[in-house]
Amino acid sequence: MNGKKNIYTIAKDLNLSPSTISKVINSTGFVSQATRERVKNYIQEVGYVPTSSARMLKSKRTYTVGVVFTEESNVGLEHAFFSSILQHFKTYLEKEGYELSFIVKKLGKNQMSYYEWCMNKRVDGVYIVVGNYQDQGLYELVEKGIPCVSTDMILPNLKTVISDNDEGIRLSLEHVKHVINKQRVAMISGPKSSKAFNERVDAYSKYMKAFDLISEPGYLIYADSFGFTSGYQAVQKLLSTCSIRPEVILVASDDIALGVIKGIDDLKISIPNDIEIIGFDDITFARHFTPALTTIRQDTKLLGETAAKQLIQLIEYPSSELPDITRCPVQLIERQSTSRSKT
Repeated sequence: MNGKKNIYTIAKDLNLSPSTISKVINSTGFVSQATRERVKNYIQEVGYVPTSSARMLKSKRTYTVGVVFTEESNVGLEHAFFSSILQHFKTYLEKEGYELSFIVKKLGKNQMSYYEWCMNKRVDGVYIVVGNYQDQGLYELVEKGIPCVSTDMILPNLKTVISDNDEGIRLSLEHVKHVINKQRVAMISGPKSSKAFNERVDAYSKYMKAFDLISEPGYLIYADSFGFTSGYQAVQKLLSTCSIRPEVILVASDDIALGVIKGIDDLKISIPNDIEIIGFDDITFARHFTPALTTIRQDTKLLGETAAKQLIQLIEYPSSELPDITRCPVQLIERQSTSRSKT
């Protein structure tokens, strides 16, 4: 009988919608307790085993991936760049038959570590979208041997998929040197706690020397956090303390760069006539801001899909040898916050 049953035939038998049957089987959404019990009793009576459950019994896996999305700025899922990566990760994973479950430290009145949560839910692997290096629970999770990948953190025993930050800054400064023909270049980074920002700052120092560009005292500023307000405050600090105004400001993320543009505009300084701005990420809003932001495009689809592929490989083939860090290519997108040299 089981071979003839699916959620559609069960829905017809019980005069319910297929979506209701799915919610009961997967314990999702709102279904009244009476209806839930009615469906469960019928499923037990006919001996129906959902395809996913049969697959779990055969493989001894749950086909569930835990997701960690924490960061110091508490922007969370509203963070345009990381939420885009997560969406592409989710799309690829679901196409391969896996589902996502967010890992939380507190569920109701119950307090659990990330690792305890994973053991309780029996997840097959973990995706750390973005993490806080001060969060010791993440170190415990990675060290326990659960397959883990990240598109942010770089830690021992963790496979990391990130953009090529060095290449992004090189492309930016090549553009400054050879296209817009400027010399004095400042940089506003995000917090030092981020390894991605640190890589971009290191590349800035390296390529400023390599291209014989000028960095005056006070040209390197670290924003307090990851968002618009921190960028606004950082550029106000930079322009009030440096003795010579920079011609170009590199900004280590677009969210911060949009605050930088607003801060410069409020000082009645023209972009790009007086100062030119180059961001990093190419979030959707970057092209719609005024002026539209020249930036380094990170391929969020490639990042998300590569992370998903690697995690599935680690789950299904535990002995797989993957690089500790996979760096994805980036490209410069030229818009109105920079202007080509007339010379």
